[in-house]
Amino acid sequence: MYRLHESTVNELQSLKAEFKDQIQEKEAISEKLYAVQEKLSAEEKRRKAIEHELVNLKKGAPEGDKHFEDKKSYMKENIRGTSVLGTSAILNKSGTLRVTQSAQRATIAKICEEVGLQKIIQLLTSEDSDVQIHAVKVIANLAAEDGNQESIVEEGGLDALLTMLRSSQNATILRVASGAIANLAMNEMNQGLIMSRGGAKLLAKTASGTDDPQTLRMVAGALANLCGNEKLHTMLKEDGGIKAMLGMVRSGNSDVVAQVARGLANFAKCESRAMVQGHRKGRSLLMEDHALEWLIDNCNTTSASTRRHIELALSHLAQNEDNARDFISSGALQELQRISNESSREDIRNLAKKMLKSNHVFQGEMRLGQQ
Repeated sequence: MYRLHESTVNELQSLKAEFKDQIQEKEAISEKLYAVQEKLSAEEKRRKAIEHELVNLKKGAPEGDKHFEDKKSYMKENIRGTSVLGTSAILNKSGTLRVTQSAQRATIAKICEEVGLQKIIQLLTSEDSDVQIHAVKVIANLAAEDGNQESIVEEGGLDALLTMLRSSQNATILRVASGAIANLAMNEMNQGLIMSRGGAKLLAKTASGTDDPQTLRMVAGALANLCGNEKLHTMLKEDGGIKAMLGMVRSGNSDVVAQVARGLANFAKCESRAMVQGHRKGRSLLMEDHALEWLIDNCNTTSASTRRHIELALSHLAQNEDNARDFISSGALQELQRISNESSREDIRNLAKKMLKSNHVFQGEMRLGQQ
């Protein structure tokens, strides 16, 4: 009887211990289940927040490329930095359109304030291409405003945009991301960062992979803005930026050609200034990529702004005496003489005349031509 009692007691204690273990295991499972539920709840909240942000982005982001226009606010020779993806009040003559665009800028600014720039930039890396498209449109428009450009870069926006160029196969993303980079490239500090992070190579790669005129216009605009920084010229050439610009004229699109002409004018102007200041010597870097030939061939284009940029580029290239032989052998000297007499702009006529008079090689050649 005693043994039977002892056996029963032991079995009861074993059952109690097992029951205790089961209780502990149940509590552990309950804790894990609660943690999973909390995680799912947090994910659901995050999903709803992203959906809400996407709705806001769609309200502010333009649905089509018609909203992405050049500002082209050129004043005299202020041709260095131009927004390619900003909303323009200059190109659109209608007062209604100006009001609409002003309202759109206000909407985008409000979205940025409510959602936060950092959150919008995070959406650039979303796995959902629809989210990416609307986010990059907002960033592109924000980048058109000078006051936003540095902060976008500081928050990681430039890196995200370059990653898009590097890895995205979506045509819209590539187009708008290129335009956003063009707008960021209006800022001198950003220009150096874009180049140091391989931006020119990625822009050249993007151009080589598309025939879409709008994408080419964005890329050409970005490279044209980078051409406005003489410190970056050597790297820009080595990374294929100049060759890519000249290659884009294959599209025959007048807007693309206008951006290429602006880029060459920027490059030539900054290069001639550096030469006068004693920062550089030797033949222009543009000569090696046959830019002079393209400038000569397109001197009589029907587009007034493109023609003006070509005339400026030739006039500034003429300031460098190391380019004189190229001018004479290619026929550019004759074009410079024509510009000095026929350009529609008095300031350009005067600049061309000054270059002809100050260059002794040109003077000698012109005297020979008169004999």
